[in-house]
Amino acid sequence: MIRENFLISKLKSGRPAIGTWSMIPSPITSDIIASSGIDFLIIDREHGPISFETAQEMSIACESRKVSPVMRVGDIDKQFIQNALDIGVHGIQVPNIDLKSKAMDVVEYSKFPPLGNRGFSPFVRAGNYSIESSQSLTKIANQNTIVVLNIEGQDAIKNLDSILEVESVDIIFVGLFDLSKSLNIPGDVKNPRVLKKLSEIIEKASAAKKYVGSISTDFESLQQFVNMGVMYLTHLVDCEILRSGYSSIVNEFERSILKLDQRSV
Repeated sequence: MIRENFLISKLKSGRPAIGTWSMIPSPITSDIIASSGIDFLIIDREHGPISFETAQEMSIACESRKVSPVMRVGDIDKQFIQNALDIGVHGIQVPNIDLKSKAMDVVEYSKFPPLGNRGFSPFVRAGNYSIESSQSLTKIANQNTIVVLNIEGQDAIKNLDSILEVESVDIIFVGLFDLSKSLNIPGDVKNPRVLKKLSEIIEKASAAKKYVGSISTDFESLQQFVNMGVMYLTHLVDCEILRSGYSSIVNEFERSILKLDQRSV
């Protein structure tokens, strides 16, 4: 990707970045979200029904608002990662990294030589569709493509020190829901045991000069994670924010109808 990576610029300034997950396959929805002033949007192809064609259109919508599109892929797959980066996303996010060798594979597929072995074509959106980028794309893309690794279980935590040794990894993302599951307290993401693990990961990752990301589900946890040093903050998911917004309207409407019925009794 030869264009500016807005997310990298934000992180290097020392300020936390705020984003959200997107599972709705819609460039229009992406454009609406991006108009809010958010920093990044994670296009979720692990759980969401989003095609590469739609993901490219979503990326274009994000960039038009100076918002960085990041894609979460479903697995460590060379072709999948290459396709994601070719459509011009600013970063790749890979789930369930629990071994150093897996982290190395992600870098291998995400970076051009000499850092990795990513396939090369300038005739894609990442290369501005032009042979003119053929001599500059590999160097620029290596500098401004973000690599995010999800740390989500006990094995990942056990092997964290060796995972942090892998160069060209930018962000360690702590998946709190999977982490809580691995601690036999599934869904209890505010449990002190979960937060203690998060704090330990932040300390180790920061010492290794990696940023830490995680997910907040309310404004209380958002503020708490900022205070803890989380720099790559994802807040909820587009479909949940949409659903809950309309649900609150329906609930308020029902309360109004109930008051009306009570007055007519």
